[in-house]
Amino acid sequence: MKLYYNPISSYAQKVLIALYEKNIAFTPMVVNLMDPASRAEYEKVYPIGKVPCLVEDDGRVLPESSAIVEYLDNKFPDNPPRMIPQDSNAAIEARRWTIFADGYLNDSMQKILFDGMRPADKRDAMGVEAARKLIGRAYGMLDRHLAGKSYVVGNSLSIADCAAVPSLFYLRKVAPFDSHRNIASYFGRMLERPSYARAVKEAEPILKAMGLG
Repeated sequence: MKLYYNPISSYAQKVLIALYEKNIAFTPMVVNLMDPASRAEYEKVYPIGKVPCLVEDDGRVLPESSAIVEYLDNKFPDNPPRMIPQDSNAAIEARRWTIFADGYLNDSMQKILFDGMRPADKRDAMGVEAARKLIGRAYGMLDRHLAGKSYVVGNSLSIADCAAVPSLFYLRKVAPFDSHRNIASYFGRMLERPSYARAVKEAEPILKAMGLG
């Protein structure tokens, strides 16, 4: 089983957390999307060219981070923790908060982060302002939700945490959440978790080279 990914990708980190938490062996296939040759080679595997993408030993190609995490949960049901809770209502909540983290936190973070890397005359000030407003509303919701909770859903780590934590890692730089005590406390706990600490350590050399460390 191969995982095509880049260590700094928040969506790739989402899958890495699940793999490390569940202690699943895989062959890492690091893709440098900024290198034309590396990208072209990867697009032979997945033409859309986004990471991560899981390739099974039988040749099955499975892109999209949430689908990969749920697939791993189904393939390795005896490897805790369950990324999708077995209780149906909790499962809905886990998927709901995963969509929340991906759509409102992660995508908005990427809008701000990548816009800042553009030449000044190519930047989208209105788009960034809209992203910041959305993040502000999302922070309010998430902070209230996390009051008295150790995890986003239930009493153990789930796919919702796998989605939220990498987003917050970058957001703390572009849209600090220090004033949201529940989010800050939650992120501090998650950052110390061995699975995510390992993912961050893998990303550090690239992040430092980009000035994002």
